[in-house]
Amino acid sequence: MKANFDREFTRAGIWNWEKPHVEDEVRHAQYAEEAGLDSVWQGESRLVRDAMTLMGAYTQVTDEIDIAPGVTNCYTRNVALMAQTFSTLHELSGGRMKLGIGAWWDPLASKVGIDRERPLRRMWEYCTVTKRLLNLENVTYEGNTLRVEDIELDLVRSNAEPRDVPIYVGATGETMHKLTGELVGSGIAGGIFMNYLIPPEHNLRGLEKLKEGVEKQDGSLEDVDRPQLIAVSMDEDVDYAIDQARNLATQYIGQQPHITKACGIDDEQAEKVKAELGGWPATAADIKQASKYVSDDIVTNIVAAGTRDDVIERVRDYCAAGCTEPVVYPLTDNMEDVVDALAEAKAET
Repeated sequence: MKANFDREFTRAGIWNWEKPHVEDEVRHAQYAEEAGLDSVWQGESRLVRDAMTLMGAYTQVTDEIDIAPGVTNCYTRNVALMAQTFSTLHELSGGRMKLGIGAWWDPLASKVGIDRERPLRRMWEYCTVTKRLLNLENVTYEGNTLRVEDIELDLVRSNAEPRDVPIYVGATGETMHKLTGELVGSGIAGGIFMNYLIPPEHNLRGLEKLKEGVEKQDGSLEDVDRPQLIAVSMDEDVDYAIDQARNLATQYIGQQPHITKACGIDDEQAEKVKAELGGWPATAADIKQASKYVSDDIVTNIVAAGTRDDVIERVRDYCAAGCTEPVVYPLTDNMEDVVDALAEAKAET
């Protein structure tokens, strides 16, 4: 697939994650809405703040912005609880919720007793049953990874209308892209939430599989919404911006095989990073030591790092590679400046 998508963007969002004070994340959601952004996504891949609690708070301090986990996982909450939670959030938000779901990761999953042996099958079954429950169907389902019998949302005293909560599958690997296409083509999912810390050209390989999957179900790539998480490190001092992004890039290169494969680092350097990091979780000292093997070029290949103009240009590179809505994660302590830059670029379209 060639990069022939539009470089401009008419929608944009922010990703909230692990700020020093929880009040900061609530304030960021409000600021994003006031600036004219379209979505706020709440991270939940590690054992940090619970996304559901924070998204409930967002529903009460915003009026228009879409709200989604970016992403929760398809293991730790059973399908009935997930549907129940998003039915409630749908009501609280006035219909602004999206449900971002990923297949989580090891070793964290195994440390809490979860076996991810068949993540693709799990994703299909989990999304299928959750969607049916949100449609207020009575569901009996016998799958390979989950089983439910005669369940439905028990909305006796509340609004008993189907909950229009589109599902977005968090995907990095090509096989998950293909599965997502099939889910969208089957009417189960609404889109894909593409991962961060990958170069734009990685999108194109994934989108080939996404297209293959959706066309298998007689759909087209245009049917698939494609927001993407993009790490941003913005400062007029380019060296400072790159340095601020280096530790995060180092962690993911050393501990996430799909990022290691996609980031552009050579195998020898990648092995040195892994050796310095040791096991998971890595200490701050381990990360600092390993980061010396992660060059500026590697950082800027997977992070939108540099001046305001540099950042917006790199965000547009991701749009040119198929992203329909950049969702930025500011790594520097200037969230409002990053949001303003993104909102201004969006308004110029």
